[in-house]
Amino acid sequence: MKKFIGLSGLPRTGSTLLSAILSQNPDIHAEGNSAVCQLMWDMQQSCKYPARQQLMANGRYDTTAKDLIAAIPNIYYKDVTAPIIVDKCRSWTLPENMKLFYKYLNNNPKIIVLERPIIDIVKSFVNLRKQNNWPGDLEAELLNEAAEPIVRSLDGVKWAKKNNKGEFLFIKYDDLITNTKNEINRIYEFCELNFFEHDFTNIINLHPELDAAYGLLGHHDVRSTISKRNIDVELSVETIKKCQELEKY
Repeated sequence: MKKFIGLSGLPRTGSTLLSAILSQNPDIHAEGNSAVCQLMWDMQQSCKYPARQQLMANGRYDTTAKDLIAAIPNIYYKDVTAPIIVDKCRSWTLPENMKLFYKYLNNNPKIIVLERPIIDIVKSFVNLRKQNNWPGDLEAELLNEAAEPIVRSLDGVKWAKKNNKGEFLFIKYDDLITNTKNEINRIYEFCELNFFEHDFTNIINLHPELDAAYGLLGHHDVRSTISKRNIDVELSVETIKKCQELEKY
């Protein structure tokens, strides 16, 4: 049975970098954004509603339904030999998804939650859009209500902070970049893992994502050494105000 650890939080916070670092440990598999949470949720909803009648009629609702949901993580990672899976999904901090984690992945959940000031996240996305010749307003819809990937993720982070009973470890982007070894040690201690000596001067993304699928090339680039990018982006007054409002936890 593999050990599952969640990697969640806000976008543009260093999750790809962190996954690349953790993957240096041969006992850890940490790849790009995972579909596990979504697939488990979809299967649960299917069993609860459209397939419920058939499952009930055949006495399978309390057995087969649970087995189907529980099988998804193992099928998804069936080719992975490492005993520890770090499953990256920004939705793990949402309460209904945490119920899935408790029930099917680990009844003692460990979720790493990455944070960064919202204004810096927006600047990073605007810069990415600019580099990709984004048509129209570079700030458009980034901060709409419940919008992916920023606002909905922020809702999850806020919930996790208010309801943390030890399941969540919060890591700030700036700390990850400027004090990497200390933050990695915190993660190992929190996740109850045997310590591993990582190389922070030769970082390779072993599981690169196809950024064309997101429409933003360079979205998940990782440099071999750790440094903070200087982003020279000016945001509109309206966007800055919205960022400040969202920051109020």
